[in-house]
Amino acid sequence: MLTDGALRMLVLLHFHTLGFSPVQLAYLFLLYEVAGIVTNLSAGWIAARFGLTSTLYAGLGIQVLALLALAALDPGWSLWASVVYVMGVQGASGVAKDLSKMSAKSAVKLLAPSGEGGLFRWVALLTGSKNAVKGAGFLLGAVLLAVLGFVPAILAMALVLALILLAVLLKMPAGLPQGRKGAKFREVFSKDRNINRLSAARLFLFGARDVWFVVGIPIYFYAVLSDGSEEGNRAAFFMIGTFMAVWTILYGAVQAAAPRLLGAAKRPEAELIREARRWAGFLFVVPAALAVLIWSVGAPGPGLTAAIVIGLLVFGAIFAVNSSLHSYLILAFSTSGRVTMDVGFYYMANAAGRLLGTLLSGLSYQLGGLALCLATAAALIALSWVGAGRLRPA
Repeated sequence: MLTDGALRMLVLLHFHTLGFSPVQLAYLFLLYEVAGIVTNLSAGWIAARFGLTSTLYAGLGIQVLALLALAALDPGWSLWASVVYVMGVQGASGVAKDLSKMSAKSAVKLLAPSGEGGLFRWVALLTGSKNAVKGAGFLLGAVLLAVLGFVPAILAMALVLALILLAVLLKMPAGLPQGRKGAKFREVFSKDRNINRLSAARLFLFGARDVWFVVGIPIYFYAVLSDGSEEGNRAAFFMIGTFMAVWTILYGAVQAAAPRLLGAAKRPEAELIREARRWAGFLFVVPAALAVLIWSVGAPGPGLTAAIVIGLLVFGAIFAVNSSLHSYLILAFSTSGRVTMDVGFYYMANAAGRLLGTLLSGLSYQLGGLALCLATAAALIALSWVGAGRLRPA
């Protein structure tokens, strides 16, 4: 997750300085999100058939190869040749990340203690720490780009990740499921209404985040913070990376604390289902208010930028509670026999939401700036609220 966050920031900032438009920057991440949709669907079946360790090893190995491939990018290639190549590398990185994430999340269902909110507590801790590490990756990517440059930064990350893969191969403990040979791919598609409705709510929730997160806010901050000089670019990189890191680390910390915030240990599943809808309603207010504020103020200024930063940090905290509830409910609704498939299907919807948000991020920013990005986010959250409202106790 550290290299996944760093790579996203490296690619976004490096290619923005090369003159890529917001829509072209969004293209760079499209295959990453498409790969997530395909990977999560197939990874659940692969893990069910061949075991969870196989998908974890594959994820780490593919990420190393993706980093090495990106380092081989030729600066002399044409603009669109570079776009296509980076899209392909980002697609491979998306496969790697989702293989690793699905393996870890599925293992929680099998390893978490039962009773007194044990499952929610473990899910929240894993998900929160994962996102905190990814947030640190955003800052790492911006720092490495400013200090080392594009290619040395990528090669350094590939070396560290290769050492981690070697350590995992040597030290992985026994006990995770080894798979069952008779698992059929069609079993991935759930017939459980709760899982399908939760997956729909997840799709729109993550679309609402990425519609401003992927392209809109980094490019807005770059326009506000940089004067176009090399020194100005370097300072803007640090500031953008710091914000993205703080936002994601805050998000992860609130996710980890969500069971305590909600008093989940003493609350039945039916109450936590109702909370999923209630917190989606809270989340809607933030981007809607920010969009109105930006439209009413007009030109960017220090006061508006400060208000946007505070508003998006509030968004991150509320978003984290929503996300944590979803991550708990998918494991609560699934059974041990098909947990990898249900989790894979759910994260397929997650990736589809990120794809939707990525597409809309570049388009919205180009048509209406950050205000339109945030207004679109509010509309997507309203749809997530509808999906969460249709969940029923098992």
